[in-house]
Amino acid sequence: MLVNYFLENSAARLPDKIALICAGQKIAYRRLNESADKFASALIEMDVRRQDRVIIFLDNSVEAVIALFGILKAGATFIMLNATMKANKLNFILKDSGARAIVTHERKGGVVNKAVEGVDQLKCIIWCPDANQHKETKKRPKNFSWSALLEKPYPVQYEKFPRTIDVNIATIIYTSGSTGRPKGVVSAHYNVVAVAKSVTSYLENVESDIILNALPLSFDYGLYQVLMTFLLGGTLVLESSFLYPYRVVERLVLERVTGFPIVPTMLAILLQMENLSKFDFSSLRYISNTAAALPISHIRKMQKLFAHVKIFSMYGLTECKRVSYLPPEYLSTRPDSVGLAIPNTEVFIVDANGDEVCPGEVGELVVSGSNVMQGYWNLPEETATTFRPRRFRSETLLYTGDLFRKDEEGFLYFVGRKDDMIKTKGERVSPKEIENVLFELEDVSEAAVIGVPDKIFGQVITAYIVLKKGKRLTDKAVLKYCTANLEPFMVPKYIEFRDAFPKSSSGKIDKKKLRGGFR
Repeated sequence: MLVNYFLENSAARLPDKIALICAGQKIAYRRLNESADKFASALIEMDVRRQDRVIIFLDNSVEAVIALFGILKAGATFIMLNATMKANKLNFILKDSGARAIVTHERKGGVVNKAVEGVDQLKCIIWCPDANQHKETKKRPKNFSWSALLEKPYPVQYEKFPRTIDVNIATIIYTSGSTGRPKGVVSAHYNVVAVAKSVTSYLENVESDIILNALPLSFDYGLYQVLMTFLLGGTLVLESSFLYPYRVVERLVLERVTGFPIVPTMLAILLQMENLSKFDFSSLRYISNTAAALPISHIRKMQKLFAHVKIFSMYGLTECKRVSYLPPEYLSTRPDSVGLAIPNTEVFIVDANGDEVCPGEVGELVVSGSNVMQGYWNLPEETATTFRPRRFRSETLLYTGDLFRKDEEGFLYFVGRKDDMIKTKGERVSPKEIENVLFELEDVSEAAVIGVPDKIFGQVITAYIVLKKGKRLTDKAVLKYCTANLEPFMVPKYIEFRDAFPKSSSGKIDKKKLRGGFR
């Protein structure tokens, strides 16, 4: 099965059913599928070939959903990027992925025009809604208008659609890497299909479900809401963000939403809203959470507010999308657990030698199943370390780098990370990437970034700075620079200046002592 079949099969079965509600539009499956067909034809005419990479650099929108499925229909691979990404990071991903095309909005012209400089393999930019304000030169990619492409009157040439098989790459999801450079997690069609089927089975999703997604589509948790909804022929209510929570709640009630995926920050905001209990949530069947564990106090409040709603606490990571879920009936007795392995997945907790540890002992979590992705794009050494062969060729073990323990009944408990990657606001953040930006400030001599535990965000980012002798710099100036050069979720919450850093015997900054409050 291919990922684009999710839309195609539902369009065949339920052509007139509303598939997508977004920005005042209600779009039926037939129309959505026809638009994706047209976009696929346009890509093929632009010489985008099977397994070429196409970047989607858009906010949550109808166009982003159409582009996703159109790219897959054309046999290509989609890369969904955070719409707040800065030009330097976009430039790196364009070069690293070898993308042939990018779909973006004309409002992002400043970032995109800067990012495409020196990207020789990029052949075209598709601007939403049109490309009139973007002038072409001999050195830059060719410009196309989204509106013109979808409004062309000629019939779709299905015979030109390439033959795709399920081991072909469906998507590359870029996540922060320990080197400070983003790394792309490669997912074949069968990986995505396996995850979607597994998660929808334990969530008990059905055709009548109406799912509201306010998470960015660049976040795999948000992306899979589209995929899982279309797999079953449900309806997706796609919000641009959770910036205006009252509007999202009103939409949830108006559309009689049955499923609502959240992260802890969203719940914290919801629980602070006045008069929330006055809203009619009778249609809501379940709420799911991932990215970080919910504070137990928030769980208790949520259970009281949504007494009839099933609450699923989950754990996952980009390299396999989902690992475990806590069945709702165990939420009261095991609120600190991330549950059991999802269907069609095996998990192990191993020691440094790779041997399975006893219940209650701490070790590294290892995952096996069709949900384990293919590896990292252009990073064979990291792939060999993280994705290791098992007994048979079809089996791959994912060494997650996360420390866990398991109780006698098999329930999993997160302990911490082996490396210093920061998990905040649902995103994995590389301290090195932030440190690289801090070093661009001329007055900075040394910089160290760590994650500090936080009940709401999982972790918050703290940057420690040692200035060059005789130099002065304010925390406001540092934050302003970070805001201009980093995505919002990567901007440090705290800036602290130090006269010196604690060092190990090898001269490395001792981040453990920084965490311990070194002065």
